[in-house]
Amino acid sequence: MSHSTTEVAVGGAVLALAIGFAVYAGQIAGVGGAAGGYPLSASFRSAEGVSLGTDVRLAGVKVGTVTGIDLDPQSFRARTTFTVQDGVMLPDDSQVVISSEGLLGGNFVEILPGGSPFNYEAGDEVLDTQGAVSLISLLLKFVAGGGDSE
Repeated sequence: MSHSTTEVAVGGAVLALAIGFAVYAGQIAGVGGAAGGYPLSASFRSAEGVSLGTDVRLAGVKVGTVTGIDLDPQSFRARTTFTVQDGVMLPDDSQVVISSEGLLGGNFVEILPGGSPFNYEAGDEVLDTQGAVSLISLLLKFVAGGGDSE
């Protein structure tokens, strides 16, 4: 009888530890939860390296996450939806760029704020965008001498 009580206690402890780890991992990844914010969308020529949960940063500070990405069949562009924290008001001439953390780092969505006195509202589309730059393409152009010289 004491063995089954010990086994149940150890099993409960292991289960509680697993649930705690899953909650912690979800918070670190920014998945789930009631993260307040308002949605915006943007269309990119190339969204290479961006996926669901990718950070949205302003001045290097995470202010949101990518919540959706799909292909627009009319324009053949990657349509991305993302959230921005409540209280972070973006001027309506801001630019959204897919940036890289470095040569070996991943990509993230960067917001470059403009100077307009008017702000984006929930559900608006950011029109001024710049897609991901492929490092391999740049290296191939450099090696092949693809630069135009006038």
